[in-house]
Amino acid sequence: MNMKAPWITYRPEIKVMDCTVRDGGLINDHCFEDGFVKAVYQTCIAAGIDYMEIGYCASRKLFATGKSGDWRFCEEDAIRRIVGENDSPMKLSVMADAGKCDWRNDILPKKDSVIDVVRVACYVHQIPEAADMIKDAKDKGYEVSCNLMAVSTIPEPDLDQALEVMAASDADVLCVVDSNGALYAEQIELLVKKYMAAVQCKKQIGIHAHNNLQLGFANTIEAIIHGANRLDATMAGLGRGAGNCPMELLLGFLRNPKFKIRPVLKLLQDHFVALRGQMDWGPSVPYNLSGQLNQHPRMAIAARSGPDKDKYVEFYDKCVSEG
Repeated sequence: MNMKAPWITYRPEIKVMDCTVRDGGLINDHCFEDGFVKAVYQTCIAAGIDYMEIGYCASRKLFATGKSGDWRFCEEDAIRRIVGENDSPMKLSVMADAGKCDWRNDILPKKDSVIDVVRVACYVHQIPEAADMIKDAKDKGYEVSCNLMAVSTIPEPDLDQALEVMAASDADVLCVVDSNGALYAEQIELLVKKYMAAVQCKKQIGIHAHNNLQLGFANTIEAIIHGANRLDATMAGLGRGAGNCPMELLLGFLRNPKFKIRPVLKLLQDHFVALRGQMDWGPSVPYNLSGQLNQHPRMAIAARSGPDKDKYVEFYDKCVSEG
């Protein structure tokens, strides 16, 4: 029997972005050592990954420099310390959060930076600023993505208006972002189709899935089936809270000969086994509950770091009462 399904055939337009350092940095205040960041960078190149997001472009006026590591700010000297001139086919990305960065000044012209892509992240009420940020980054010479966060919480009329603005913007990619890890396959299908209809094939659609319901990988597959070509993943699923779609699963699924899984396994073996004892991420009951209740995982993160992390009923009652 032929088990090959039509949606896992080779699709050259699919591009994979590694978000390990950027999303994982939300766990440890972006304090990864250079050796770790360089190992992820070199692994991404060896694995044939298309893009690596190295961190945030946040304002030092808004975040305490002494607390946050270099990958909160992604200043040019810090990035070049890791990648040099990035003499590789892989492109580098930073994320710029609306309201959290001095984008007019901190995002350099492309000719002065080793960065290739600026991903503008915003909540729906920040769409006007995001539109200005997108234009600024595009005018400076970058590829640009708009990541509209917490899409599972946005009323449909508001989402339709936001997509109308983003479809008319200079963004190259619009990304479906399941910040709360609350979406199921049927919702992913509807959202990808909605985004694709909004852009009318003039932009690429991406997917950034969190794993609260242990559906990060499955939802990424669902997005691929319905036409998403820009896929986010992280090594071992490392990311805020329950983490993200695991890179090792995604590359194995894509069946594209340009992707090599062995370098990823080597990275996991050499760096992530020990990291498991130092950082907390991945599905757990508090994260499962925050996903089911479509809540931001901040309460679950706090619960997981406290002495009562296994008091699930108490946590559930608190979520219900405060949600």
